[in-house]
This record gives sequence, C-alpha cells and structure tokens, in this order.
Amino acid sequence: MTDRIHIRDLEIECIIGIQPKERVAKQTVCINIAMACDLSIAASSDRIEDTVDYKDLKDRLLDLVGASDYFLIECMAERIASECLLDARICSVNVIVDKPGALTGARSVAVEITRSRQS
Repeated sequence: MTDRIHIRDLEIECIIGIQPKERVAKQTVCINIAMACDLSIAASSDRIEDTVDYKDLKDRLLDLVGASDYFLIECMAERIASECLLDARICSVNVIVDKPGALTGARSVAVEITRSRQS
C-alpha cells in the first residue's frame, strides 16, 4: 500500500512523564502520524465518506491524549496507533511522539512505532 494520509506536528497539552513535577503540570507533545490506506475510491468519488475523516481522527486524538496521564511516550504512541486502527480503511500506521525538552541539551526525545491491522 503506497497511499498515505499524514497528520503532521499535532501539538497537544497533556500530563506525561515519570518525574513528580511532570505529574502535575501539562506539557506539550508533538505527534506525527502516517496512515497507509487505499485512497483510490476517495480520489475518484471526491466524497469524505470514502476516506479517513482526519478531522474526526484529530478530534478523537485531542480527547485521548489531552485527557491522558501516561508515564511513557511509548504507551501514548501505542494508544494513538490503536485509535487510528479503529478505522477499518487504515491498513497500518506509523506514529511518532516527540516530547520537547525531555533531556537537557536535546530539542526533544521521540519514539516511533509502526502497527498493522491484524489479518
């Protein structure tokens, strides 16, 4: 599958981290998602019903991540991937979660995972 929908640099405020100070103050995470899916039907029909509604997905992710209190960005990335794969049109998803300022001297720390639909 070579068709992809990307959501780039989605910034969400949330509780994330293992340190006591991270458990009380919200931090910004930056999320990038690439979803492999067949876009040929939507490209032909020009109808939102024939593709992944990425505005709806973005809203669901804002709710999921914004209300979360994960300790690890690894867990957050996994939950984001699972939410994406709820749409049967998405065959696989690549998720990158960046946590800016997590390490002194580094712009950010990020994890990247790829998950596929179980056959």
